[in-house]
Amino acid sequence: MSFASLASIPAPEPGTGPWPANLARTEGKLTLAGHALSDLAVRGTPVYLVDENDMTSRARAWVDAIGDGDVYYAGKSFLSPLLARWMVEEGLCIDTASEGELRTALAGGVPGEKIGLHGNSKSDALLELALENNVGRIVVDSPGEVEQLADIASRLGRVAPCFVRVTTGVHAGGHEFIATAHEDQKFGLSLATGAARDVVTAIANHPNLSFLGLHSHIGSQILDPEGFAAAASAVIAFAGELTRNGIAVPEVDLGGGYGIQYTGEDPQPVSEKQMLAGIRSALEAACAAEGIDVPRLSIEPGRSISGPSGMTLYTVGATKDVMTDDGVRRYVSVDGGMSDNIRPALYGADYTALVDRVTDAEGVPTRVVGMHCESGDIVIKDVSLPGDVSRGDLLLVAATGAYGRSMASNYNMIKRPGVLAVSDRGTTWLVRPETWEDVLGLFPEL
Repeated sequence: MSFASLASIPAPEPGTGPWPANLARTEGKLTLAGHALSDLAVRGTPVYLVDENDMTSRARAWVDAIGDGDVYYAGKSFLSPLLARWMVEEGLCIDTASEGELRTALAGGVPGEKIGLHGNSKSDALLELALENNVGRIVVDSPGEVEQLADIASRLGRVAPCFVRVTTGVHAGGHEFIATAHEDQKFGLSLATGAARDVVTAIANHPNLSFLGLHSHIGSQILDPEGFAAAASAVIAFAGELTRNGIAVPEVDLGGGYGIQYTGEDPQPVSEKQMLAGIRSALEAACAAEGIDVPRLSIEPGRSISGPSGMTLYTVGATKDVMTDDGVRRYVSVDGGMSDNIRPALYGADYTALVDRVTDAEGVPTRVVGMHCESGDIVIKDVSLPGDVSRGDLLLVAATGAYGRSMASNYNMIKRPGVLAVSDRGTTWLVRPETWEDVLGLFPEL
């Protein structure tokens, strides 16, 4: 039986492709910021590892690139109180999309004015929490939210700071489910039907609401500025209409969705400076065409900061060779899976991995799978790994820092992994690993 007939995607070495800056091979072993992965694994696997300096450098790069504007770190990609504090220290604000994310940012000491709040179904309790903590912007997503927010603001004696999320008809990026600017979806207010105009007008005319700007989000895993440029043109055309009708648009937020590399085969995204240069050029051209001043620009990167900085470290369990129509495929099982990374099952997302040792064994077509009771529990569909990978080996999967822990579950009653930040100064838990007491503690006593 030959492995050669199956397609094989080689894993790029540390320092290239999707790996963070401070991952290296030292005498054959993988190290992160000088710490051997085998030493980190003693704390238990699976574990999410974060290259702290890589993450803060990526955050700073967006702040440097935007210049006179604001960068909101998209907390949905991954958030903890300490991480939120890091982001603010690097000059970012925090974008939240739920009561839990808002409370997490506040627990990290983030001032309310540096927090934005999204959501298409905000509860009264969430809006009250936002206003009581002086959240800097609340992104209105539906007509009914105007009255809801106005009533709460009036009762609390506050003026609610409002952005309006618009759907531009421009969408870009990856999987259909994460393209969010087309009309037939749950987010935003249509420019085409006039829904956005009606909501902006209602906000501008209410004494307890303050209209601060327009928000647009066109999708995810976007690698160049073209889609953002098209969206900016549509948003600015609407801003021009509002301005001519006496409603100023001080700021435009073009959202997030900036893409990353997940494997060595993925195209490399443009740099932060190139992305922002393209967006600003389109924004300025659109404003010139409309004859209006250029509004302040804000953006919401998440994945592009947390994604490449984070990895998942697993321990290999069972391995076996399986005959397919195309030849033999090696199956390598690990001690986690879809409970710590749902994206392959949900989106068909691709990843890559490295083994924590050097071997002379030839690379073979491999499928890395999890330990869950699901045939779709696939961590990596196709990757070339050494043919002698066996029980007890450590396997490191790239680019899981975004949406790994934030979408993790306890499926099959599995403990969710912790998130360990690693730097040359030491290690720090951003999220501690769950214990069996955590998992069982939610059940009432019998």
